Amino acid sequence: MPVQSLIDLRQELTTLRADILRDGAVKYSDWEGWIADQDFVPSAENFAHYLALRHRDIRPLQRELMRCGLSSLGRTEGKVLPELDAVLAVIDGLIDGTPFKLASEEAFFAGQNRIARRAEAIFGPLSSHGPVHLLVTLPSQAADDPGFCQKLAQAGVEAVRINCAHDTPDIWARMIANVDHAAETGERRMKVLMDLAGPKIRTGAVRDKKKLIRVHTGDTLAIALPGRLGDVPRGRSAIECSLPDAILALASGHRVFVDDGKLAARVETREDWGVTVKIKAAPVEKGYKLKEEKGLNFPDCALDIPALTQADEQALRFAARHADGVEFSFVQNEGDIARLQGVLADARPDDWRTFALVLKIETERAVRNLPDMLVRAAGQQPTAVMIARGDLAVEIGFARLAEIQEEILWLCEAAQVPVIWATQVLESFLKTGVSTRGEMTDAAMGARAECVMLNKGPYLFEAITELDHLFGRMAEHINKKTPQLRPLKSW
Repeated sequence: MPVQSLIDLRQELTTLRADILRDGAVKYSDWEGWIADQDFVPSAENFAHYLALRHRDIRPLQRELMRCGLSSLGRTEGKVLPELDAVLAVIDGLIDGTPFKLASEEAFFAGQNRIARRAEAIFGPLSSHGPVHLLVTLPSQAADDPGFCQKLAQAGVEAVRINCAHDTPDIWARMIANVDHAAETGERRMKVLMDLAGPKIRTGAVRDKKKLIRVHTGDTLAIALPGRLGDVPRGRSAIECSLPDAILALASGHRVFVDDGKLAARVETREDWGVTVKIKAAPVEKGYKLKEEKGLNFPDCALDIPALTQADEQALRFAARHADGVEFSFVQNEGDIARLQGVLADARPDDWRTFALVLKIETERAVRNLPDMLVRAAGQQPTAVMIARGDLAVEIGFARLAEIQEEILWLCEAAQVPVIWATQVLESFLKTGVSTRGEMTDAAMGARAECVMLNKGPYLFEAITELDHLFGRMAEHINKKTPQLRPLKSW
């Protein structure tokens, strides 16, 4: 390449670097009051630089860099300025013919090391099963079967999850006691994360005492306000919604999803007792059986509902005394995080900043607000992000899920915050002992996260073994977005 072309390329990179520094400084200034943990300062600075970079289209520049055999800046997430500086140093050397000095390995990969250190603080030290932590949801039986937790620890599980939407504080306490007992018998002390239920909107009573109503594509369905089921005209299939604010916010044309998208509908009319919806998609052969306590999603409504409910606050105070961290369901903005941290500081004033916080990203609003939420949380306490793909897929649309989960992975790597890959990981295998091709591929992609979550099921321990083998192989092929080119021996 002619020297003049290299000089032009250097000028373009130099201008890009200056723009990133300028815009990043503006973004960082919005966050300064949130950062109490000085160890997070370089992470926040890198994150601000990454956001500034990704607000630009640098694809033409990338092609020129690749043509010169240089880094395309496609894997800068955890090291924005160090990678830019490394490329500039090489170009300077090519132009001037003088030796160039690169950053030390420790400085260049500092972000990667921070993520690993933070993952260990939240999920515990990695066991021998591989480079990805495992988080397992405890079933109710874990309260009365000490051997269950001991078997999990023996299998190398690093952390367990208690779902506060189920059971009681007494049962939670017995689960945690059995986790502690497993550690006392010589096994690892698994970290305990408690999942706050959040303001999940659910179906209520069904107008059918035998509970046999099924609806099909093309049917109409009445969704009533709590206590108003009797006001729905006779002859209509009807069910209640647990949250009146959600029904009152609906308008004609708004989408409604039931049971993680198994039933899809649109609002046709508003009534004083609720709304009438038209079923757009339902299981083809048998239709959908209406049931109580199934999740409802209203992706077209901007519901201003506090993410921390009164029940969540009570569970949070329990967790502050007994657990290692909480998972914050349906968190939507940094104000939600500030409220949770206020309760946590009151419940555990001396050391609440050592208590782990997992942000569950489940709505489009949470995706939009993720940068501010990351800094508001991680600037104060150990923080991870869970890509909660069940509700998230319904809220943003299944077609966008693959795109958005990638963006969440990139943002978290740039902020140097660990990620949990969650929802339906090896779901068929957990239930039947046989995996589908798609879910095995999905689980393999989870190796790019710091932690993978498994739900309960009769084949749980077999699934753990399967993941061990999978992650052991995948770790040799990929690290985040970077392919690892070990020798290939498949042919």
